[in-house]
Amino acid sequence: MIAADRVAAVLLAAGASRRFGAADKLHADLEGRPLVMHAAATLRTMGFGALVAVCGPATAPLLDGFEVVINDMPDDGQARSVRLGVERALVHDVDAVLVALGDMPFVTPAHLHALLAADGDRVASSLDGQAMPPALFRRDRARALLGLDGDRGGGRLLTGATLVAGDAMLLADIDRPSDL
Repeated sequence: MIAADRVAAVLLAAGASRRFGAADKLHADLEGRPLVMHAAATLRTMGFGALVAVCGPATAPLLDGFEVVINDMPDDGQARSVRLGVERALVHDVDAVLVALGDMPFVTPAHLHALLAADGDRVASSLDGQAMPPALFRRDRARALLGLDGDRGGGRLLTGATLVAGDAMLLADIDRPSDL
């Protein structure tokens, strides 16, 4: 088990959201709040040692309490956001980095606690046995995220990770307006 205050949480909120259409999906209304604020609020409740958000300039004002890193080139792919966030997270004296997505509004604190309680140098959420975010990387493993490139996140680095099961609703990510 790892204590929350020994973890830097990185919220990825800079994607181009092409499948969502012309609107900024992270600002889309979900239950009276912008979508990204759901994931951000959950991370804030956890008592993490650091909160880092990688986002565009329009989203930054929504992320009070986070160290904001602006990704001014979101079209370069998700890997750029991961690198920016993990690089900032590793500045802190933490033992692990949790990578979470701004378009996953239904992840609960209980699920995040389960990730922290699991053993392993990589711990991932799992839907039907497939590793996915949110995912926790021990500090040494998190350094490998700095080598990512293109439009891929850290999924390939989750091979062999300890898995914490979640259901389709808990781990739903919002890609299209109909997903809301």
